Amino acid sequence: MTIGTRVLVVALALVSIWYVLQWFLLERAKGAPENRTPRALDVVIGFVTDFFDTLGIGSFAPTTALFKLWRRMPDEQIPGTLNTGHALPTLAEGLIFVAAVTVDLTTLVSMIAAAIAGAWVGAGTVSRLRRRTIQGAMGSALLIASLLFVATNLQLMPGGGHAIGLTGGRLAVAVAVNFVLGGLMTLGVGLYAPCLILVSLLGMNPLAAFPIMMASSAFVMPIGGVRFIRSERYSARAALGLAIGGVPGVIIAAYVVKSLSIVWLRWLVVIVVLYAAVLMLSSAWRPHNQSKTLPFPR
Repeated sequence: MTIGTRVLVVALALVSIWYVLQWFLLERAKGAPENRTPRALDVVIGFVTDFFDTLGIGSFAPTTALFKLWRRMPDEQIPGTLNTGHALPTLAEGLIFVAAVTVDLTTLVSMIAAAIAGAWVGAGTVSRLRRRTIQGAMGSALLIASLLFVATNLQLMPGGGHAIGLTGGRLAVAVAVNFVLGGLMTLGVGLYAPCLILVSLLGMNPLAAFPIMMASSAFVMPIGGVRFIRSERYSARAALGLAIGGVPGVIIAAYVVKSLSIVWLRWLVVIVVLYAAVLMLSSAWRPHNQSKTLPFPR
């Protein structure tokens, strides 16, 4: 492990500690007016979605689909719950894959920084969006995600090359796109699939995408998560359940499961995510749908 990689691992560890403390202190400051004990369903969803997230499927789209399926919370609380609850499992993924997979440090740090900047800008944009817009954006994102899953299943995705880093114009493109992807995460749009496609199209080894996409998300989600916690635009019970179930799911997937055929699961995810996309878009188009501005974190 190079010195730069060690610094990045230490930074991820420090962000993890900072995030746990912030979450605890912010919730304690609110008092105890509500029950924050997670439901067993939330823990199971966290375990399952983060288990397969570690294998590269992504957690945002499946979790959104399951929340919509069981009507777990209002639609406007879903982005905050995703960013808050999946932050700790994603930090665990970042620690594991940054240490285990070799990738050019300049490429890795540049794309992480771009994602963080995009999330910072995106949070300000989301704070001005109306509920109908949130639902329409998430529904469209879920529809696109399902198409990406179909393309993967049919082996239409780019195979990638052998490079472990980017330079020049290709690096500039990667940084620009990751900036946009970081911003979209504040809307609950997962970064994994588009980032994997991006680095493959640019000629990198797809395996090198794992530390890039996981570390990018690992730095972005805690920052966004703290903002959502402050604004109380998330479900504390569901987010805590995702975190409690997700961390062991990540560890088991990374260290216990060596090989697993997940093609059948990808087809199941297509069905579930398409179902959630239809529900979200129908909610956005429903005439009686509220359109008030949401007080998202600024």
